[in-house]
Amino acid sequence: MSKLLIKPGKAGGLIHRVTPHSAGWTHVGFEVRDLQAGDTLSAETGDREVCLVLLAGRASVEAGGRDFGVLGERGNVFEGAPWSVYVPAGSRYSVTARTLLEVAICSSPATGTLPARLIGPDRVAQETRGKGSNTRHVRNILPEWEPAESLLVVEVITPSGNWSSYPPHKHDRDDLPAESLLEETYYHRFSPPQGYGVQRVYTDDRSLDETMTVTDRDVVLVPRGYHPVGAAHGYDLYYLNVMAGPKRVWKFHNDPDHAWLTKA
Repeated sequence: MSKLLIKPGKAGGLIHRVTPHSAGWTHVGFEVRDLQAGDTLSAETGDREVCLVLLAGRASVEAGGRDFGVLGERGNVFEGAPWSVYVPAGSRYSVTARTLLEVAICSSPATGTLPARLIGPDRVAQETRGKGSNTRHVRNILPEWEPAESLLVVEVITPSGNWSSYPPHKHDRDDLPAESLLEETYYHRFSPPQGYGVQRVYTDDRSLDETMTVTDRDVVLVPRGYHPVGAAHGYDLYYLNVMAGPKRVWKFHNDPDHAWLTKA
C-alpha cells in the first residue's frame, strides 16, 4: 500500500493522527477523533495554531480562555457548512461531546498572535467550481482571506461521478507570485459510506506517481505534485483539506498537459 494512503484506526476513538514527523514534512498536522456523548478531549496547542472542525455531532467547546457554548448542527459532513473554532498557539482547548461526535483537529506552526474565535456556518464562504463532470462545491472554513498565521482549511463536496482538484494542479514550489509551497492532507468521506474514489499524486518527472483507491475515512498525504480526485458513479465524495507552508498563500500551477481544460 502507498505510504501516502493512511487507513483509519479505531483505538480509543482515534481515527487519524498525522504529525509533521509521521508525514515527513514540516507544517501540517491533522487528527480525527470520534467521541461518545460525555467524552472530553483537552489539549495544549504549544507552538501550533489549531482549527477544530465539528464534522458531525454537537459539542461544548472552550478555547483560548473563552467558552463558546454548545456548537454543531450536522448529522454528517454532507449536511451543510460546519461549526469550527480557531485556537491560537500557546493556549488550551477542551471539547466535550454532547452527542456522538466526529471532530477534526487541524494544525500548523504559529506564534500565538491571534485570539481564539468561533467560525460559524454563516462565516463559511461557499462557492461552486468547474462545469459538467468537473463540478464541485467548496466550503471555505479558514481561507487565506480570513485571519490565521499559516493554516488553511477547506471542505469540498464532489458529486457522484465527478472529478475534483481538477485539472490536476500542484503547489510545491516557494515561487510567488506564480506558485506557493503548501503541504496538504485529504480526509475522505463517502455517501453512501461503502463508496470509493481514486486519487493520483504525481510530479512532472514522475519520480512520484501513485494512484490510490480511497474509501470512507481514508487520509491521503500530498507532500508535492499534482493530486486530482475522482468519485465513483453512485457515490458523493466529501473531503477536508488542510494546507500549510512557509507563506500563507494558495497559488497553484496546473499540469501543462491538462491546462487546456480550463479554457474548454
